Amino acid sequence: MREVRDPVPRPGEVLIRVLLSGICNTDLELQRGYHAFSGIPGHEFVGMVEGPEGSPWKGKRVVGEINLACGRCDWCRRDLGRHCPKRTVLGIRGHPGAHAELITLPANNIYIVPSEVKDEEAVFVEPLAAACEILDQVEVAAGARVAVLGPGKLGRLAAQVLADAGANVTLVGRRRRVRSQAFDIVVEATGSPEGMPRAIELVRPRGTIVWKTTHRQPARFDSAPLVVNEVTVVGSRCGRFEPALELLAGRRVAVRPLLSAEFPLARAVAALREAATPGTRKVILRPGV
Repeated sequence: MREVRDPVPRPGEVLIRVLLSGICNTDLELQRGYHAFSGIPGHEFVGMVEGPEGSPWKGKRVVGEINLACGRCDWCRRDLGRHCPKRTVLGIRGHPGAHAELITLPANNIYIVPSEVKDEEAVFVEPLAAACEILDQVEVAAGARVAVLGPGKLGRLAAQVLADAGANVTLVGRRRRVRSQAFDIVVEATGSPEGMPRAIELVRPRGTIVWKTTHRQPARFDSAPLVVNEVTVVGSRCGRFEPALELLAGRRVAVRPLLSAEFPLARAVAALREAATPGTRKVILRPGV
């Protein structure tokens, strides 16, 4: 932990005082060397806009999309700024993150939090949006047989989102035995290189694997079953914030049971250790206490 200068918003940006930030598995992977990261981590947050003076956002409680796109390239013109080759990423690549008292973000990246959504729920918007992204990428028919691998935070969010969409969802942990080739869709959210071989085992021929995991170590698996069984593999990362906010405001997903512990920001090092403990769910940081 260290003191740093307060960030100064650039033109088009706002200054946000962080109310809560959430520790993500990606934060732990960054600690282990993912992306050769250095800087201030943290990309899950809820905060209050403090500036600049005259901004229509001032005083609003907000969450923020983490990809800061250039706004000018072909990807941005196609409304795919999350894949902008010049983008920086809050707390991950080139932009100081939310495990801090203050952050800056472009005004185009922020969303007002509905009054009925509490801070402890709003901090889940970013990972919940990542779970909602599955529905933007893959057609999920009513009654579709879906396995979600990894009963951690993202896996449980994905399971709720898919169940809300009408799927028949099975949440699969390391010890749960399920039948091979039994699922139309398998969501790999284990956070482990071991997840993909398991997903290949469980998906039916011509089924779909949605690959959510990122980790420092490469995944190793036999690709032959993907070819022989004509399986579709979809990489899946960030998602739109609007459906996540709608789910929270409508009480269609429950995120409070995923909270494990809260630490003051001054004890962030201990909080990261806690978050890395097997079985721990969401650990949140509260600046200013």
